[in-house]
Amino acid sequence: MAVTSPTQRSTRGAATRPQDADTPVVSFDQVSLAFDDKVILDGISFTLLSGRMKIILGASGAGKSTILRLILGLLKPDGGRIIVNGHEVHSMQESDLMQVRSKLGMVFQEGALFDSLTVRENVGYRLYEETDLPIETVDRRVAEVLGYVGLGEYGERMPSELSGGQRRRVAIARALTSKPEILLYDEPTTGLDPITALTIDDEIIKLRDLEEVSSIIVTHQLRDAFYIATHEAVRKDGELDFVPAAPAKAEEIEFIVLKDGHIHFEGQADELRGSDDPYIKSFLS
Repeated sequence: MAVTSPTQRSTRGAATRPQDADTPVVSFDQVSLAFDDKVILDGISFTLLSGRMKIILGASGAGKSTILRLILGLLKPDGGRIIVNGHEVHSMQESDLMQVRSKLGMVFQEGALFDSLTVRENVGYRLYEETDLPIETVDRRVAEVLGYVGLGEYGERMPSELSGGQRRRVAIARALTSKPEILLYDEPTTGLDPITALTIDDEIIKLRDLEEVSSIIVTHQLRDAFYIATHEAVRKDGELDFVPAAPAKAEEIEFIVLKDGHIHFEGQADELRGSDDPYIKSFLS
C-alpha cells in the first residue's frame, strides 16, 4: 500500500504552505541576545525562503540552538525583529504564539520522547492533546507518518525497545503529525553511528525535496551537514534514490557559520569548503 505524503493537505487542520518560492518563511533582522554579560547573538540577520534549507554551524555555545528557541518564541531577543510566516514572534504574547507553533515541527536532540508513552502515543501527542480531532483521525495520521519513516509496525512499542536511529525517526514522525510548514532540527544525528546517521540524513533530505518543507538544521556533525547539502532525493520509476544534488538544488541549501555572536559565513557548500578564511579552515579541519 502506498504511503500518503506526510504533508498532504486535509480538509481540517491543514497547513497552508506559501506557494511563492521567494516567500520568506523565517526572517531575522539585526537580532541580539545576551544572558547577563555574555553576548550570544549580536545583530544577526538572515532569511529562510519557502522550501529552502539553512544549516547552522558553530562552536559549542555559539548560539545555534538559541536561534531555534527564538524562532519558537521560547526566548525573546533583546533587540531586532524575528518574523515567522508573517508573524512578528519577537513581540507576541505566549497565548498568541500557539498559532505560529502549530505550523512548526521540532526535532530535538536525542529525540526527547516520553518514555512512559508508546511510539503511537508519542507521535500523536500534539494532536491528542492540542486539537479536538477525533481519536480515529489522529490514529490514521499517526499510522501515516510512521509508515512514511519506515516504522509502521512499531506503534505499540515503547521507546526503550527502539534503537537510537529508530528513536530519531519517531521524533521526525512526531514533528510531521501537524503538517508543518517549517521543520527545525536540533543536532538530529548526534550520538548516532555513521550508518544510522545516514538514514536520518536521508529522511531530512526526503522531506526537503519531495515534500518541500522549509527547514533549519543546527548541527556540529560536518559529515552529515555536507551530505545533506550536496544530495537530493529523486523518484524514478517509482523508486526513491539519493543522488548528488543538481546545481539548481544545491543553490537552495545554504550554510551559516556563527562566531562570537555574529554570522561569520553564509553561503553554499562549495563556497564553505573553498573558503580561505583562517577560522573557516580551522573549523572544518
